[in-house]
Formats: sequence, C-alpha cells, structure tokens
Amino acid sequence: MENITFNLSTLHLHGSAFYDFLRLRKRFFVDTLGWHIPHDDFVEMDQYDNPKAWYSLVLRDGEVIGGARAMATTATWGSHSYMLRDAVQGKLIDIPPEVLGEDIVSADIWECTRLVMSETVETQAERSACLTMIVQGLINVAADQGATQLMSLSPLALMRALRQLGFGAQRIGAPYTNDNDGRRYAVLSMPVTRSVADVPRATHRAQPQPLHAPSV
Repeated sequence: MENITFNLSTLHLHGSAFYDFLRLRKRFFVDTLGWHIPHDDFVEMDQYDNPKAWYSLVLRDGEVIGGARAMATTATWGSHSYMLRDAVQGKLIDIPPEVLGEDIVSADIWECTRLVMSETVETQAERSACLTMIVQGLINVAADQGATQLMSLSPLALMRALRQLGFGAQRIGAPYTNDNDGRRYAVLSMPVTRSVADVPRATHRAQPQPLHAPSV
C-alpha cells in the first residue's frame, strides 16, 4: 500500500486515481448505504469536490482501495462553504443543523469527509493499515496548511477505531441516526499530529489517462 495526496491542480499527476476514488465512493455511499447524494451510473461527486478540496488516497498495486477528502473550515466555493457549516446553516436536508452546535470558521480547523475503503480490503490488519494511511495523509495535508485540528461527521464506531490506531479522536457533537442507512453518526475531532512512523508514499507517477466513464 502507498499513500498519495493532491488537490484538483495536481490530480493529473496520478492518472485515474481521482476518478477511481469517485467510483469507489459511488459503490459504497450510493449502492451500499443508499445515500441520496449526486451521482450517475459510475461516480458520486458533490459540491465539495471543488478547488478548495484536498484528497488522501491509498493505492495497492495501482488500485485505489481507500481515501477521504479534506477542506479548511474557512473555504468557500460559490454559495457553499464546507459540509458541516452548510448543515448548521440549514442548507443540507439530510444532516440536522444541531449536529455541530456552532458555526466554526477557523484556519486551524479542517473538515474531513467521504472516508471510504474498498470491499477488497478484507482483513482487519489491512483495514487498519489502510485507515492509518488515509488519516495520516489528511493530517499531513492539513498540517502543511497550518491546521491544528481535524473534524468529521462520522459513524460512532470510527472513533473507537481511530483511538485503537493511536489517533486522539473524541466526540464533540450530539449523535443522530441517518435516515438513509440507519447508522448513528456524530461529529468527531482530533488533533493534527504527524506520525513518527514512515507512511509509504507513492514512488512513481502514473501515466495520465482519460478521466471518463468506460464505454457501455
């Protein structure tokens, strides 16, 4: 496994990785969980996939097997800011406004969204390694921009998993049940702390490929 991080200005350096991440998101969030979010037959992509977003993906033998998205809480793009702030302001019908409890805008705090792993990551050891690499990539991106804290709207079980891996995750919002998938979610927070461990980084750049859906 190896980790790559990028934003829209550098996604072309990693071949089809970004598009493959969108496909992985569609399979999980739409096909498996049944979320009512923008998608077509191939990918899931929303208003937060914009030039303010950064991505941390994990590859195995060139295949995207996990990833997540991150954005500063100071970010704005058109009429949107970041996901939790838009929820607090009542712009998102599937997330209750009281989930966060306050309107956060701070260069010190970044939001993480769309954390996903492939169903091909089967063993607990593999899933732990993949999650560690995704999160450490997010931490590195945020730290490079001067952030000191990450937060995310996540399943409650993720907090326990992150703590077991050594990340200082804690709940900062009231839990609620998602009507689409029936799972319990809450806002989690954790400090931006770079790992002393050596997280494998991509050692080569994939050749650019067309980022479009395959012909049917």
